[in-house]
Amino acid sequence: MESIRLPDGRTAQLWLGGADTGPTVLFFHGCPDTRHAAMTGHDAARAAGVRLLCVNRPGYGLSTPHPSSHASVAADAMAALDEVGAEAVAVIGMSIGGPYALATAALHPDRVTSMAVVSSISNLPERWLPGALDEVVERCRPDFAAWVAGIDPADPDDPSLVARFVASLPDADAALLVARPVTDVAASVREALVRPDGFLRDAAICLREWDFSPAAVSCPTTIVHGEHDTAHPLVHGRTLADQVPGARLVVRPTTHLATLLTGWPEILASLDS
Repeated sequence: MESIRLPDGRTAQLWLGGADTGPTVLFFHGCPDTRHAAMTGHDAARAAGVRLLCVNRPGYGLSTPHPSSHASVAADAMAALDEVGAEAVAVIGMSIGGPYALATAALHPDRVTSMAVVSSISNLPERWLPGALDEVVERCRPDFAAWVAGIDPADPDDPSLVARFVASLPDADAALLVARPVTDVAASVREALVRPDGFLRDAAICLREWDFSPAAVSCPTTIVHGEHDTAHPLVHGRTLADQVPGARLVVRPTTHLATLLTGWPEILASLDS
């Protein structure tokens, strides 16, 4: 199953991996990223005996563009869980996927048993941009278009595409991506960036006040953050740990993406604590 039809007729692209049977862990990808981020945890999930599910947010890959919000993405995830036969799940949110994981736990407490929030952004008021959400999207569009033009995700040459994409990443993150099969990384970049809808919506949503409160989260929560994360510095992890009731903060000696890619076994294990 690569996609499902949502209740309103939209398409949601997904990936289900890890163990063939067992509890389900719902993963929210970062930005610019897709369900391919969850694929990096396939072996760890299989070893842990859990299924790993990730749904591309609207505008990423084959998922239909939509005027999404944290709440609507959480609702889409619930529909995906119904399709794969999962009732209660643990949740992981990576980077900008962190707020979507938090929203899911806050708005659907009956279905979320525990959560790990990895390298996440927090909702710092000093970063909010004024104007309506659609205005923020358009404000972000020129810079995004210029950046994407430099990466050229439509380039069919996988090694060249990957080289351009990792060039701006911290060395530790770049090395981890370069070590992965080049076809996998190139496929992820294309799925995330060939069309702008998903990225721009994510950017606008994270630069506005969230439509839910982290204080409403009631499940056991672990905040995992890299000490050397320059994308979302450690202040974001500390802020979330203060906002989510009873949250436990784990600081690892890692950069942004490395916190996930080198930490899958520990992150999955934290969901049982």
